[in-house]
Amino acid sequence: MTLSSAQFDNFRLFTMETGTFRLDGGSIFGVVPKTLWAQHVACDEQNRIQLTARVLLIHSTSSGRVYLIDSGIGHKFNEKFSKIYGLDFSGHTLMSSLEYHGFQATDITDVVFTHLHFDHCGGAVLRNSEGESSLAFPKARHWVHQEQWKNARNPNEREAASFLPENLDPLEASGQIHLVEDGHQYEPDFTIEVVDGHTPGQQLPLLSSGDRKLLFAADLLPTTAHLPLPWVMGFDTRPLLTLEDKKRVFARCIHENILLYLEHDPYHELIALGNSAHRPNITWAGTLDDL
Repeated sequence: MTLSSAQFDNFRLFTMETGTFRLDGGSIFGVVPKTLWAQHVACDEQNRIQLTARVLLIHSTSSGRVYLIDSGIGHKFNEKFSKIYGLDFSGHTLMSSLEYHGFQATDITDVVFTHLHFDHCGGAVLRNSEGESSLAFPKARHWVHQEQWKNARNPNEREAASFLPENLDPLEASGQIHLVEDGHQYEPDFTIEVVDGHTPGQQLPLLSSGDRKLLFAADLLPTTAHLPLPWVMGFDTRPLLTLEDKKRVFARCIHENILLYLEHDPYHELIALGNSAHRPNITWAGTLDDL
């Protein structure tokens, strides 16, 4: 995918591609049988489908703040981990994407984590050859919903493998974690939509620009193949709540013409929805360059 950008009223938006990875198709599509999901997504010989870790940079011309929404997986994991998840950084990395758009790590003032699963927060922590950890964005405040932080620090057995100590311990030790509640506003025209089905306290950044709005979909809608309401990831801790989250958010997106920015879909960056929340379809697809 190309690295796109757009002016969105008081916000300058930049696509950040941080690499790709692979996850088991069954885990991605839950109870949906392979005979159905394989019609939409190809898998490799290990039954894994390719996903991207596409994050978003927001430069506010009003406040001067530079927000990074999620940070990808990062590069500190061993060879075994890399093979299991098929990590591929040959196309883009977080730092190369920053450089492409003219930014440095020290320019980031705020890192907003939708949630703390390793593919969303791993890039925020570095590790050197001596095994010492440091923050990739040392000047930034790091924001997470209070319910997600509580859950990540005391995870249930189902989610524990997604909350990695090598990501979370350095963040906690840094003193740069800041907790938000439902309804939080980062600044005018930058709020959040909170959904709890995938994991408690997943915050979805929502930007407004006049009558235009853009929602960072994170794991509420990992790919366009997940548009049907019952197509819920096996990772979701409360799949029936995810179904309700999808209906509520999709209804709002259709009613308010909110664009969805997709984090994991390798082929779609931005989409608009139509029809109904119960049977949504894609009415437009493009990139930030098309805004």
